[in-house]
Amino acid sequence: MRSFFILFRKELRSFFLSPLAFVLMALFVFLNGWLFSSLVQAMRAAVSSRSLIYNLFDSGWFWMGYFILFPLITMRLFAEEKKLGTLEGLLTAPVRTAEVVLAKYFATVVLYAVLLLPIFGFFALFQKVTGTGAAFHSGAFWGSALALLLIGLFNIAIGVFASAVTSNQLIAAMITFVGVMLHYFLGFLHQFLTTPGSMWTSTLTYFSSIEHMHAFADGLIDTRPIVYYLSLAALLLALTHHVLEYRKWRA
Repeated sequence: MRSFFILFRKELRSFFLSPLAFVLMALFVFLNGWLFSSLVQAMRAAVSSRSLIYNLFDSGWFWMGYFILFPLITMRLFAEEKKLGTLEGLLTAPVRTAEVVLAKYFATVVLYAVLLLPIFGFFALFQKVTGTGAAFHSGAFWGSALALLLIGLFNIAIGVFASAVTSNQLIAAMITFVGVMLHYFLGFLHQFLTTPGSMWTSTLTYFSSIEHMHAFADGLIDTRPIVYYLSLAALLLALTHHVLEYRKWRA
């Protein structure tokens, strides 16, 4: 475990000592601050049957900025190590491959959480300024936070795997973006390929990130998406481990 924490701290320092994290946070906060303000104005002008949280996380503008995060925060994890020739030294050091994978993964998860924190700060600020939480409730607040964490764990695992299979950061970013978007749009297939109420409709809905987000943003916590995202993240991390082990023994 000592090796894990050393690698974990090293990855965190590399994130927060570079301008990438702060530039991403500034852009993400600006986009979602503008979106949040626009939604508040729209809800003041017309009555909405949905909460402020639901409307924010249902917006295509939010998801557009959200999915761009993952290629940017994961593309350098292993691809840069390969390009610089330091990965072989890291893998032959007295540390286990699993520790390397998990240290990079959880450091990226911490960065991801830091990037999301200001968005939830908007709701706290809204409640403080208006003196009311009528536009949202605590179940929706914590449910949406949990949903974004689960979706993020899975999408970061996609990026970790993509970075492990190539030494080109741009290619790793493209693989991550395509993988993230394919999973996202998979949840919309039932609207085009199936009839309402069919078995395929419920099956495809099970894979839908936006449907999971809707449920959690309504304060409805379901264990199935939790198991789903954690299982997929674990599978991708296991595949990443095998890719690096193959490279280690081939070298």
